[in-house]
Amino acid sequence: MDVELRQLRCLVAVVEEGTFTDAAIELHMSQAAVSRNIAALEQSLGVKLVERTTRSVSLTTSGEGVLAKARRILSLMADLERDARAGTGHVRIGYAWSALGEHTTEFQRRWAAAFPSTELQLVRSNTPTGGLSDGSTDLAILRRLPEATGVGHVRIGEEKRYCSMSSDDPLAPKRSVTLAQIAQRAVAMDLRTGSTSVELWPEHARPQEVIPVHDIDDWLNVIGSGKARGITAESTAHQYRRRGLVYRPVRDAPPVPVYAAWSTKDPPRERGQVVELLMGLYR
Repeated sequence: MDVELRQLRCLVAVVEEGTFTDAAIELHMSQAAVSRNIAALEQSLGVKLVERTTRSVSLTTSGEGVLAKARRILSLMADLERDARAGTGHVRIGYAWSALGEHTTEFQRRWAAAFPSTELQLVRSNTPTGGLSDGSTDLAILRRLPEATGVGHVRIGEEKRYCSMSSDDPLAPKRSVTLAQIAQRAVAMDLRTGSTSVELWPEHARPQEVIPVHDIDDWLNVIGSGKARGITAESTAHQYRRRGLVYRPVRDAPPVPVYAAWSTKDPPRERGQVVELLMGLYR
């Protein structure tokens, strides 16, 4: 087997950019070169990775598995290069929606004092494990435990729930709202990585309509348009302020648990100290 890094970069770029043409632009290569690298990778691995039509590109089942490992390999190589140049280590902490909200700046300051020779990188990764499964992060801040195996976790605190709505929503003038009031309109939810699901409401009082979204930006856009309301953790309300959108506390909803998580296969050596630092923010 003779797999090269540029072949893996081509595969990742084709998936992320959506077409061979856009991947070539991103990689500063010709489209023919991208095609050759994908073909060479398929030949080396002995499997077909990409289904290509005139309008779209999709991965085969084998391609999905190879993509995840390709991202991990490229991430590790980027880490190797960065560490070699810097001469110091770093820790990547992932999050899907928001980092630590109002605690983020204080966490960064405490980190600098506790780990002066270790760079802190906060990485947004809209995946259920906050980037742990694909190796793009070392630790993650989660507000919803993933179904994936091999993820260890500890609860570090909790946050209040807030309702997000457009500024002209009938509930906007209120100082706080209830679950029943929110359910009178459609509710936007990211069922993969968000902290809200229909189980938050009693079975007889659930929202009549749920608008599925894919990430925080999608969620904010739908709510800002007035098509839906949303419920989220306090950290989102602090981190994502937007004109035309307001947040109100949900007074009858349980708090959102906040977890620190890591891969049990390769836990970072700083895990204990980092968890203690995180817990200190929520005391």
